[in-house]
Parts: sequence; structure tokens; C-alpha cells
Amino acid sequence: MVVARIAVIGAGIAGLAAALRLAQDGHAVTVLERASVPGGKMRSVAVDGRAVEAGPTVFTMRWVLEELFAECGARLDERAALTPAHFLARHAWSGTERLDLFADIDASAEAIQAFAGAREAEGYRRFCARSAEVYRTLEGPFIRADRTGPAGLAQRVGLSGLGDLWRIQPFATLWSALGDFFRDPRLHQLFGRYATYCGASPFTAPATLMLVAHVEQAGVWTVKGGLSALARAVADLAAERGAIFRYDAHAERILVSSGRVSGVALAGGERVPADAVVCNADVAALGAGLLGPDAAPAGDRIAPGERSLSAITFCTAARPRNFPLAHHTVFFSRDYRAEFDALRRGRLPEDPTVYVCAQDRAAEGGTPDGPERLLLLVNAPADGGAQTSSPTEIARCERTMRTRLAACGLSLEGASPTVTTTPADFAGLFPGSAGALYGRAAQGWQATFKRPGARTRLPGLYLAGGSVHPGPGVPMAAQSGRLAAAAIRADLGSTGRSGAAATRGGTSTR
Repeated sequence: MVVARIAVIGAGIAGLAAALRLAQDGHAVTVLERASVPGGKMRSVAVDGRAVEAGPTVFTMRWVLEELFAECGARLDERAALTPAHFLARHAWSGTERLDLFADIDASAEAIQAFAGAREAEGYRRFCARSAEVYRTLEGPFIRADRTGPAGLAQRVGLSGLGDLWRIQPFATLWSALGDFFRDPRLHQLFGRYATYCGASPFTAPATLMLVAHVEQAGVWTVKGGLSALARAVADLAAERGAIFRYDAHAERILVSSGRVSGVALAGGERVPADAVVCNADVAALGAGLLGPDAAPAGDRIAPGERSLSAITFCTAARPRNFPLAHHTVFFSRDYRAEFDALRRGRLPEDPTVYVCAQDRAAEGGTPDGPERLLLLVNAPADGGAQTSSPTEIARCERTMRTRLAACGLSLEGASPTVTTTPADFAGLFPGSAGALYGRAAQGWQATFKRPGARTRLPGLYLAGGSVHPGPGVPMAAQSGRLAAAAIRADLGSTGRSGAAATRGGTSTR
């Protein structure tokens, strides 16, 4: 076996997945992370001495990490405490209009029938069938496979799969496709929100994003300690397998010698030699030359209009009153199109949709004793903070957010000092992103194929993360790390030491 020195820039979930898999093979892996803890966007912040999850709060596609752990001779459920969520989320509009969705399709259909009538319940069942078809069509040839273009995807699905590929409506927008299933504007809005899981607008995102519905029905889990704890579990296993973690280590430049990667230069002058580098940073940082001019051609230049959404998050502890919060609750704006028109113009909406994660509540709700840990999030444009991150704008955003919550009856009493993260803050946390949380936005059918894959034009440099193939979100980013590790292993001709192997080609269903 060829034993290589491999540097991983960034300890987000993609970098952690790549580091774990490569360390399992016996390579000399060093992870360089500019923060003091692993996780990247899977992070928590301290509020009155308590940790509040400030990043992603939903864990799906469990098979990605299960396979990764199995390949390394470990079990995910022995490293992280996971609880299946049969209750998915509560959704609220003005007044007392509320709809709960469940992992069980029949339970959700019954709730939708009581909320909007039998026709909408029947449309929901058809929508679930279509979303499952979309997922089945794309899992093997796209999610599990290396980056490809439209022709390559068609070739992978084969002649027998071309009909399936056409039926998933790759050229339609999510918003227009939802009209085939729902007439009630509230349901149109609810399922259109799936586009924001990729930082996109439902009015420009491809209809293929309806696969999110199937992903949620296939299984949503809560993680004890939050997703930041899941990141630590991956990091701990990677360290056990021999990976070295260096925190507060700022990678300043990717070194190149004789036309290929030779290492990483840190701020302060230290050089870390490497035969290969996995860059788990936003690809726009590479493209902008933030990791040196030699590596810039391997990145991506994303125009402002092509960036994904950012967000403004408020982490606090308070006592919710007059509304039965669930663990996940969404408070919808009156006019979704107006909301996304404002975001497209680079402005915060006058009436935002608000997501609330009540982190001390069970999935369906309950009333914990004392102040509760809350994450409140509204979508924001990614502008690097030029327009939306001033104190005046943030104060206005907090007012409009509270107005939207109050329209549904919710008030927050005795709130502790709030930890706010703005687009400008995200731009600082993740250089080169301009605050965009998901890289390139999923706008139109071609956007999916514009994301770079693991291999780059610079020998020895590989990419991983939510801004590369197969896309954003915790499981997809983790899968990108697995794909980067697979590319390195193939290029090195490495078989490595093996653990219990997972079977390729499984499904995400329970």
C-alpha cells in the first residue's frame, strides 16, 4: 500500500468524513482547522452558559454516515445517540392555522385532509410517490457517484432509466411542479420551502428538490447534544484511526511544486508537507485566490446573483408563551413570492418566514421547565454584509420576525442576551462565501451540474464540502468527503486496511 501524507483543510463534516476514511486506510492524515473545534457549520454557541445549536438541526440520510462508520469498523449508533422522529414539524400561518407533518405518510395525509380537504390529501399522496421516484432515480447515478454532466447522468441511468429521468421533471421549477399536486396556497408554500434547504428560491429551484420530502419520510433523527456532537463523534473516530487534528491552524496557501500539490502553508509561516490536499472550504474561496494563486484555477467563481441564500440567526433562551411550539416549527409569511422577490433584490423581506428550533422540547412539543434554548432563523441574501448586516437592519429584522411570530400568537418572555449571526458574520466564518451558506444556488436545471467534483485540474488537490458535488446539507457534504477519499484512494492505487465494509447501492429507507 502507498502511504501518503494527506492534509485536510477544514474540519467541517466533509473534511471529517474524508479524514476518517483516509486515516482508516493508514495514510498520514493531518486536519487543519482555523476554529478551535470541529464541525464547521455544525456548530453551537454559548447562551447564558448553555450550548445552543446554531447550525443545521435536522439529520437525514443516515445511511451516509452509517456506511462511512461501517467502512471504518465502527457503528454509528454506538458513537452517537440517535432518536427517530416520527413527528417532523409544525407549520403555522396567521391566527390558528396550523398543520403538523409526520414521517408516516398516512398520518400526514389525514392531517392535510383535516386542514385543507380530501383533494389536497390525495395530492399529497401523489406528491410523496413522485418525490420517492425522484430520489430513487438520482441516488445511485448521482448522489453516490462522482460528478457528472447531463449526458453522463443519462448514460448512468441507462436506456431503461431514461423514462424515469424525464418523469422527474428536470426542467421545471419546484414551484410550478407543486401546482400538479396542490391547489391550497398554504401547501404550495409549505412544500416550496424545501428549496431553502439548498439555499434556493422555490421559484427558480429545479423540481428535483421535491426529493427532500422522501428523504424526510425515509427517516429524520434527533442527535443527543445536537449535530455539533455528531461532528465531534466523527472527529473522535478519525483521531482513533490515526488522524492528527490541529485546531486554530489557519491554512493560508496551498503549496505547489513541479505542477502538483506539495503541502499547505499556515499563517505564521509553518509549512505542512503533503502528497495530497483535501480542501473542505467554499470553492469560491479557492476561485478568489484566498488559498494562493496556484490553487485558484481549481476553484469556482460564483457571481453574486448565483450565490445561495444566507441567513440571520438568533440564539437565545426564553419562555415561549401562547403557542404550542414543537421541536421544529415554521411560521410562514403572508406572501411567499414577495418574500423571495425581496431576497432576490438583496433586501430583507418585510414579512419573513421564521424557523424556530426549540431544542429542549421533544419532537411534538411539550413544555420544559424554565427558559428554553431557541434557535430562530430567517433567510437573508448573501451580500457579504453590505446591506443586511448593519445594526439598523438587524434590529429591523428582529422586529419583523417578532411580528410574524405574534401573528400566530407566539411571544418570547424573559429572553436572555441573544447571540446573533448575520450574513457578514457567516462571510467571516467561511471566507470566500460572501455569507452564502450553500455555495452556488440551485437555480435552474443546469446549476446542479455546475458544482465541481472531487478531482481538480491541479494534481493532488481534491475538493469536498457543501459547495461541491453532490450538494449542500449534512449528509450530502459528508458524501462529498467520502467521494474525495475514494478519488484519492483510486489515484494512489491504495487498498489500505479494511474494516467491516458497507454494501454499495443500498437505500435510505428504513
